[in-house]
Amino acid sequence: MHSTTTEERAVLAQLIVSRRDLDEAADSLAELARLADTAGITVVGQVTQRRQFPDGGTMFGAGKVEDLRLAVEAAEANIVLFDNDLNAIQAHLLNHELGVRVMDRTEVILQIFARRARSAEAQAQVELAQMEFLLSRIPKLEEQQRFKGGIGMRGPGEGRLRLRNVPIRRRIVALKKRLEGLRAKAEQVRQKRPWPVVSLVGYTNAGKSTLLNVLSGTEEYVDDRLFATLDTKTKLMWLGTGREVLLTDTVGFIRNLPHTLVASFRSTLDTAINADLLLVTVDASSPGVLDHLEVCRRTLKEIGAHKIPALIVLNKCDDAAAREATAHLAEDVPQAIPVSAKTGYGLDTLKLAIVEELKRCCTLWQLPSATSEI
Repeated sequence: MHSTTTEERAVLAQLIVSRRDLDEAADSLAELARLADTAGITVVGQVTQRRQFPDGGTMFGAGKVEDLRLAVEAAEANIVLFDNDLNAIQAHLLNHELGVRVMDRTEVILQIFARRARSAEAQAQVELAQMEFLLSRIPKLEEQQRFKGGIGMRGPGEGRLRLRNVPIRRRIVALKKRLEGLRAKAEQVRQKRPWPVVSLVGYTNAGKSTLLNVLSGTEEYVDDRLFATLDTKTKLMWLGTGREVLLTDTVGFIRNLPHTLVASFRSTLDTAINADLLLVTVDASSPGVLDHLEVCRRTLKEIGAHKIPALIVLNKCDDAAAREATAHLAEDVPQAIPVSAKTGYGLDTLKLAIVEELKRCCTLWQLPSATSEI
């Protein structure tokens, strides 16, 4: 019996506006390839174009769209993945021109989140983001039809548009109400917590889950793929001072993280917003480590967590060569702490830094510990 499953094969596409740094653009495209792999899509080619502004209809210019079509045909691809965000008109026209499914970075991330969501809360958050995204696409796709009726007349698509919008909007309202209830319950639990909270935040695939395991002495799911963690995980961490703290790990950040996802995952990201201390973690071995740190800073500001005390953790300094490679970061981030969750390098230094920072900034740290009287 033969399998009827069709392999998803994609050509990557990227428009580089003239003011964009070429190294950053290359890192972004490589990241898109990793996103595709995480989504179970095989990358079979790529097409890029540099121009001053994107084309309003097809992102690429007409000639480059033809090059993209030929690349798709030659590679026998059935998907085109754009690193750029597409509006509804661009997605629609490109689908028509290329004859294959066209997705942008946001859609790929949504697909990954949908596959990785395990808890009821994560599933509700993903569905909300999907509904918001779908709602943004419907009006544009049917806009032309609504105007066919002429000025002052109802176009043939207008009623259909409203009918399609209503159930989506109702579902969005229901999901938001449900998530608000979950946030309220979580807040009640947080207010009763007897321990300070240290939250692992940072770029996706920076090794946060591995750090959680090593620092807490536990074993949680770890996968060398993007967005392996969607649900918040919380463990007790012993600091060797007769004190314990709650250590949490949550969804990672990424460049151009869709605003719909940031908003939808608000209840999960509340873990960072309500922490006493943040461990902003990035992969020190990545050539784009400074860009990744900047993405973390912007995302923390977007969710309102930028004023929380933080330590910068440079993870994956697994050998002498990797540690030497981080030496150039000393000037840009002199306060950063190089560690290796894999080998244990720098973890004692990190724990001492956590203790000192909590002494300085955390009122709860000054109180008797939950275990000191047992």
